[in-house]
Amino acid sequence: MAALGGLLAAAILKVVADQIGSAIGGQIMMQKNFEKELRKMKMALESVEAVLKVAERRSITDEPTLLWLKRLKDAMYAISDMIDEFEADTEAISKPSARKLSFKKYLAIMIPCITIVPKITMANKMEKMREDLEVITDQHNKFKLNEGTNVNEPHATDIRETSSTLETQIIGRTEEKEEILASLSESMTEEITILPIYGIGGIGKTTLAKMIYNNTLFKEYSQVWVYVSQTFDLKKIGNSIITQLSEKEMESDYTEVEMIHKSLQKLIANKKILIVLDDLWEGEEFHLERLKVMLSVGKGGNVVSIVTTRDENIAKNISTIKPYKLAPLTDDICWSIIKQNSAFESRRDKEQLEEIGKVIAMKCAGVALAAKALGYMLRSMKIGEWESMRGSDIWNVSTLKDTSSTQVLASLKLTYSVMPSYLKLCFAYCAIFPKGHKIIKGDLIHQWVSLGFSTCLLAKRYINQLLGLSFLEHSKSTSW
Repeated sequence: MAALGGLLAAAILKVVADQIGSAIGGQIMMQKNFEKELRKMKMALESVEAVLKVAERRSITDEPTLLWLKRLKDAMYAISDMIDEFEADTEAISKPSARKLSFKKYLAIMIPCITIVPKITMANKMEKMREDLEVITDQHNKFKLNEGTNVNEPHATDIRETSSTLETQIIGRTEEKEEILASLSESMTEEITILPIYGIGGIGKTTLAKMIYNNTLFKEYSQVWVYVSQTFDLKKIGNSIITQLSEKEMESDYTEVEMIHKSLQKLIANKKILIVLDDLWEGEEFHLERLKVMLSVGKGGNVVSIVTTRDENIAKNISTIKPYKLAPLTDDICWSIIKQNSAFESRRDKEQLEEIGKVIAMKCAGVALAAKALGYMLRSMKIGEWESMRGSDIWNVSTLKDTSSTQVLASLKLTYSVMPSYLKLCFAYCAIFPKGHKIIKGDLIHQWVSLGFSTCLLAKRYINQLLGLSFLEHSKSTSW
């Protein structure tokens, strides 16, 4: 969770901004100088909020930006604590019987002139914290974290761009492939069939899509592979499809959706087309509906579309047939992937490493990308290092220095980074529970509501969202 700490900045900023707004607009009596500092603080928070989305996206691959976010998060905590302290003191003064007061606070109640002192002190503290915050926020200019910045920005999704090329040796997912092909075969008589594959990042959705894309079932189909990515651009998707279907060598660059639709009508009509939309993040139903309409413009044709996404809600909203949830790999398959990528069979000490490797495979939790990255990392390690890896936290950033392992962390963090701030805060709270702990749904909702994270109704929706993103999972032994 340490690496994700900086990514909490936006969520905590929202909470602090709400606290300040309540303090300013509420019934709390305060000196004018303190109210003035609160308003200045609110303005400072609004300034930094504008660049937070860019910063959180960049922090996946840029350590200085992650450090900036951590500093900002710590500043948010300090401000929040100070406001809590002020409100607690105010409540104690207005309702002295509600709590046991110190002698100093008792005097402050009994002698009205003394009440000015803590308020002035609080205003001074607020001013100091605002100055510290401004120093931190000014640093965004150094990192060029301007709102909407695109120039020279290293996008985390670039390293994850995919293609339809299938790896020479795929381990596992044969049964899943056959199930999906059978499902598609029953629906391919329709003009358009959209089947989403969803599951947690790195679990193998793209690999499975490649297996289907390269299957002989679609040998008579014109084929299109589009890497959608975190940034949803309907025109870019449409132009990519046109470019790949067109016999012209020139790349399509239509700027109007109407022109894209007209071109697709000609290219798709009365033809068999297979389109893979890999890594779809956009969850707005309006945008998904526009995407479905764009894929459906070719009358008399037969369009089959495979969509990969991490979000169950997206899968349900884009699908025309039942979405396919991709389950984690077994420990045995993870071990096979590790062996393949670590050149295990060529090692002289493989007999001693067998049991150690199987334990390491269990730590992959069924995530194919994790097994692959660990295999590459273990390739050059000696038996003592394998033993250390078996007993260590393999998700510790300082342990995973090589590029492939960093990509695993980037893949897992990317899902978290694009969560709405309210959902980040609710999920981050779950870190108080030990790994594998069975959380009672009602208790979790009560705790979120008590902390002001949500209402009871919204909390239920948040849990469903986290389940859909595979950040929470249903207990196998108890019902939610």
